[in-house]
Amino acid sequence: MRRTTFKILFYIQKTRIAKDGQAPILLRVTVNGQRVVLSVNLKVNPKNWSAVAGRSIANSRMDDELNARLDTIRLRLMQIYREMEIDREEISAQKIIDKYLGRNSKPIIMLLDVFREHNERCRKLAGNGMSPATVERYETSYKHTAEFIDLVYNKKDIPITEVDHKFITDYEFYLRTERKCNHNTAVKYLKNFKKIIRIALANDYISKDPFVNIRFKLEEVERDFLEDHEIKAMIDKDITIPRLAQVRDVFIFSVFTGLAFSDLKGLRSEHLVRDNNGDMWIRKARQKTKNMCNIPLLDPARLILEKYKDHPECVNKGVLLPMLCNQKYNAYLKELATICEINKEVSAHTGRHSFATSIALANGVSIENVAKMLGHSNTNMTRHYARVLDKSIKRDMALVNSKFSEETIATGQ
Repeated sequence: MRRTTFKILFYIQKTRIAKDGQAPILLRVTVNGQRVVLSVNLKVNPKNWSAVAGRSIANSRMDDELNARLDTIRLRLMQIYREMEIDREEISAQKIIDKYLGRNSKPIIMLLDVFREHNERCRKLAGNGMSPATVERYETSYKHTAEFIDLVYNKKDIPITEVDHKFITDYEFYLRTERKCNHNTAVKYLKNFKKIIRIALANDYISKDPFVNIRFKLEEVERDFLEDHEIKAMIDKDITIPRLAQVRDVFIFSVFTGLAFSDLKGLRSEHLVRDNNGDMWIRKARQKTKNMCNIPLLDPARLILEKYKDHPECVNKGVLLPMLCNQKYNAYLKELATICEINKEVSAHTGRHSFATSIALANGVSIENVAKMLGHSNTNMTRHYARVLDKSIKRDMALVNSKFSEETIATGQ
């Protein structure tokens, strides 16, 4: 790579001496032999000017201030040159002068403008390649970012070029302190924000990735699931509050089918299929991954569908279950857990985990079949749901005990 030559020269324009005897000072920047000349709007008495030093050699206060301003201009030009070198930009005299004068060839791109444009695209893709839950998560991420900028920078938005390493670390601190996010939640929001930065890099809005040397890792979380006696307690509980009774039924349906919240919400009659033996199945592509779920419709789930087949909401919307929004559903589940004396953190996803663990794996269903019912592409994903229950250990060890007892008896010992 050819070495760049860079020179700065201040000189006076002797052909344009003013009536007061002052000559204008010009700046000449030379890069690889190419020159650009600029007036710096300063004047000096030609008698006091040193062409060799490029400054005034008089000792007056006015000349000292003049030299200080020339030094400031020189330092700023050198700083611009160094930054362009570090960023591996193409360097020319004109580009250096343009940066010095604040002439930016690119329009100023604001961070939240990029975020809003991304979210608008996501909204248009909702239900067509992107789940509504993902769209909602980006909306929440945008809201947190806007609040962070308002709190820390006291602005409604900032140029995306101002997003640096410190911005990222300060934003993470804000999420953990002001927003009270746990580790995994904060990481998810930062990953959402990182996508906006990737868009900015791809569109050449920024030249450096502020996420360089920043790594995020989700912590393994042991999610709660309901055991048999807790599922039974919830089914048998006499609930007189209609909203809680409805949420209980939807949750129990999830426990016996393994369907996630978004899949419960979109469950329709066309997803019920009867096989050659007359048994009913749920065959539905997952909202999140589009992987097909194949789930036998167990009696507890079938009875719940019978209960709500004439429900006004189900009839009007063409769905099989009356569903609330995710926020209310989770809030009511916590209330329901308290009423049923279940001391666990119960959420929408608890039903899916309970199906995989207590209904399927604990009763001898192979992990391969559980994967097919959950709509997983491989069993590695399903192992995340796998739990070893005491009754499973007891069942398996009972077989071992029986074998050795028979051998003991057979040998007469």
